[in-house]
Amino acid sequence: MAKTPNLPNVEELAAANAAAISNLETVANTALEAIESLAALNLNFARESLNNGSKRANAALKLKSPQDIAAFGAESVQPGVESVVAYSRSVYDIANGAAAEITGMLKKQFDDMAKKVQAAAVAGAQSAPFGSDVALAAVKQAVDAGNAAYADLTKKVQEAAAIAQANVAKATEAAVKATKGK
Repeated sequence: MAKTPNLPNVEELAAANAAAISNLETVANTALEAIESLAALNLNFARESLNNGSKRANAALKLKSPQDIAAFGAESVQPGVESVVAYSRSVYDIANGAAAEITGMLKKQFDDMAKKVQAAAVAGAQSAPFGSDVALAAVKQAVDAGNAAYADLTKKVQEAAAIAQANVAKATEAAVKATKGK
């Protein structure tokens, strides 16, 4: 009976399944942590908005002249805008942190898979019949091209995230300046 080359054994399959379950658990926990953070942020924002709204309403009831009302209107907008900007920035930070953690895990998985494919190609080359080195070189080249494409995609995503973060910072600054200027 001939030995079938490069078939994974039961231990390898069990290890691969355990790794997949572990990765799924990590993604689920990361998502739950982000949801918990967002829920806490939303509750705090709602509580703060209610408290600030009550304070402004009580202060508005004490106004006596049209000049006081006009000044109060101009002064009361800025804290609200700053609060919304801070809230938006916090939501962005939570989402960005979760995405970075998941992306890091996926990158590690991709790197591990690429190493296994390379190792399988080398093992295949050692037990392959004469003349199959061209096909194995094509597989290696395809893996290298995949790695390069993944690296390029990762770089582009990081650049887009940096641009988005800079735009959020500029928009925040502009919103705060606009309310201070009134």
